[in-house]
Amino acid sequence: MSELKQKGYSGEFKESAVKLANESKQSIAQSARELGINVNTLYTWIDKYSKPKDPAMKTDEHIYDEVKRLKKELVRVTQERDLLKKAAAYFAKDSG
Repeated sequence: MSELKQKGYSGEFKESAVKLANESKQSIAQSARELGINVNTLYTWIDKYSKPKDPAMKTDEHIYDEVKRLKKELVRVTQERDLLKKAAAYFAKDSG
């Protein structure tokens, strides 16, 4: 029975691969092929090494994305609250 062996890459190699992928004008898939790694592996590294280690060091883009996400969540929660208010009023009127 053959076992799959996982290749080990140094942290330096991973960070260099992420830097290459982010700064290159070519696609992530093409960068992965040139590096001889699986494209999903490169995406995993990009996700891991592109995020700021300290939350206080977030970039403007990360802050913008967070604000955008929170605004969407606020709209959803507000709609949910309004629906629940209407349902409560309906059932209170119906039972009383």
